[in-house]
Amino acid sequence: MATAVPAERDAVAEAFPGPVRERELPGAVVHETAGGPALLAAGVGPALAAASTAVALTAAALEGRPYGLVVCAGIGGGFAPHAPLGSLVVADAITAADLGAETAEGFLPVTELGFGTVTHHPPASLAEAAAAASGARTGTVLTVSTVTGTAARADALRARHPRALAEGMEGFGVAEAAAAQGVPVLEVRAVSNPVGPRDRAAWRIGDALNALTEGFGKLAPVLESWNTA
Repeated sequence: MATAVPAERDAVAEAFPGPVRERELPGAVVHETAGGPALLAAGVGPALAAASTAVALTAAALEGRPYGLVVCAGIGGGFAPHAPLGSLVVADAITAADLGAETAEGFLPVTELGFGTVTHHPPASLAEAAAAASGARTGTVLTVSTVTGTAARADALRARHPRALAEGMEGFGVAEAAAAQGVPVLEVRAVSNPVGPRDRAAWRIGDALNALTEGFGKLAPVLESWNTA
């Protein structure tokens, strides 16, 4: 199953041509492709993404045909210079960047507070194979509830997460839903804008969607072989 927002879902679907059947679930619509993945426009933000993904996973499990892999696909911000505009990033760690507490000494993730988790790790062999097939960079993809819009915020994220290549708003929520049912997860992001001061003129959403489409064309064999392994 691949999760995305509508435009990103369509970019993924192009890699798996054929008829598509819409299936309505409570709070979610799954688009089932012939011989390919089921596609879900999971919504914006970690909470809605987690809820929508959980609905789709639960419905499939109750019907006796559980998914073997969840892929969170989308566009996002890239940390310069390591993830330039139009590049593709495959997460080897999916981290909630702002799940924790602000203190006088700085930010503390929930793991240091003694509960919860802030990071999910995709299967290493899958992440490596996906990156090799698509020419993507591998590193941490951050999940944020508020898109970074200042240099100070970008610098703070870099300091806390030195391996971060990109930020998005859904990956951790999708990973939480997948982990609850023991389903492996992968996150793929195409970079549409630099992480830092908000500048709409610098966004390259069309280029990022094209990169996502091209990347999934190369990823399809990797994902299909993983599903049948």
